[in-house]
Amino acid sequence: MPGFLVRFIVMCAALALTALFVRGIDITGSNIFARVFALGITALVLGILNAIVRPVLVLLTLPLTIVTLGLFLLVLNALLFWLAGTVVQGFEVHGFGPALVGTILMTVISFVLNRVVKD
Repeated sequence: MPGFLVRFIVMCAALALTALFVRGIDITGSNIFARVFALGITALVLGILNAIVRPVLVLLTLPLTIVTLGLFLLVLNALLFWLAGTVVQGFEVHGFGPALVGTILMTVISFVLNRVVKD
């Protein structure tokens, strides 16, 4: 269980840093607790989307992914990030461009944080 908690905290930190650096991704709330709650819910929703919906979409779009040499996976990740922004109240993604930049930046940040923090 501690490994799950560490990954959850790393994902929340990556989301917060991504929202800080990317214009068009906002974490809204009346106070700090509402913003932290929105980060936590967004991390859970992204985890569920990546665990359940993403494999199905990858399988359905496999020919397009092969033709684009895997670059279409960036589009899928951005669409799932954008979907999380529409589902979670308090986490807003304003368009596909910020979603694409946000997923790339979040991937880099989580990779670095996961290397620094061990389970």
